[in-house]
Amino acid sequence: MPELALDDVDLYYEVLGDGPRLLVFNGSGSTIDSVRPLIEVLASRCTVAVHDQRGLGRSAVPPPPYTMANYAADGAALLDHLGWPTTRIAGISFGGMVAQEFAVTWPERVERLALLCTSPGGPDTSSYPLEQLREMDPAARAELGLRLLDERFTRPGWFDDHPGDLALVSRLAGSQTEESTVERSVGVAAQLGARSGHDVRDRLGRITAPTLVAAGRYDGIAPLANSRAIVAAVEGAQLEEFEGGHAFVAQDPDALVRVLAFLAD
Repeated sequence: MPELALDDVDLYYEVLGDGPRLLVFNGSGSTIDSVRPLIEVLASRCTVAVHDQRGLGRSAVPPPPYTMANYAADGAALLDHLGWPTTRIAGISFGGMVAQEFAVTWPERVERLALLCTSPGGPDTSSYPLEQLREMDPAARAELGLRLLDERFTRPGWFDDHPGDLALVSRLAGSQTEESTVERSVGVAAQLGARSGHDVRDRLGRITAPTLVAAGRYDGIAPLANSRAIVAAVEGAQLEEFEGGHAFVAQDPDALVRVLAFLAD
C-alpha cells in the first residue's frame, strides 16, 4: 500500500493511468474509493496522482485543527515524493478550494488548472456552510441536502420525470452509508472546519496557468456566481456552465468530456 510519511500525517495515495501528469484533489468527505469511477475516467488520458486527504479514507487522522494550507502542502509533498516538479491539477468542490490554495501558493508548479463546482471563499462567495447540516433535524437535513445538491430536486414530480437524477441521488446516499469510526468522524469534522475558513479572493491574481472553471447552473452548494467570481479574478480563465447541480459531471454528458479535453490537451 503506497504511503507518504510526512511530519504530522501518513498519506495513502495512488498513481494510475498514462498521459500528462495530473494531481486530483477530492471533495468533502470523499476518498479515492468513493470516487474511483471518476478517477478512472481521468486516468484514461492522464497519469493521475490522487491521495486520501488527511483525516479521510486510508490516510491517518492527525490531531485537528487542519487548515487549507495543510491540505495544499500535502499535495505539494506528494508531488515532491513522486518527482513531479510541475503538474496539471483538478479540484472538485472542497478539492477545488485546495487546488486554489495550492495554485496561489505555488503558481509555478501548475501547468493547467480545472476547478469544478467550487468557490473562492470570502464573505459573499463561499460555498454553503455544510457544517451547519450536522446540527439539523434529520428530515430537514435531507430536504435541504437535496435542494443544495440541485435546486430543482425538490420540485414536485422532478424525480418522476428525471429517473437519472433519482439514480444519482440513490448512489450518493449509498456512498455515505459506510461505517464511520469515531476517529474518522474527527477527520471529517476537521475538514469542514478548514473549509469554513477558505478565502483566496485576494490572491487569485497569482494564478498564471490556463484555468477552466466548470459549474452546474443549479448548484446550491457552490452557486454559479461563485465560479464567475473566480473567472473574474484569474486572468484568461474560462467558465463552462453545465446542466446540473453540484454533481453536474454525472448529470450533463458533455461536462466530463469538456473537462477531460482541457486537462489532457
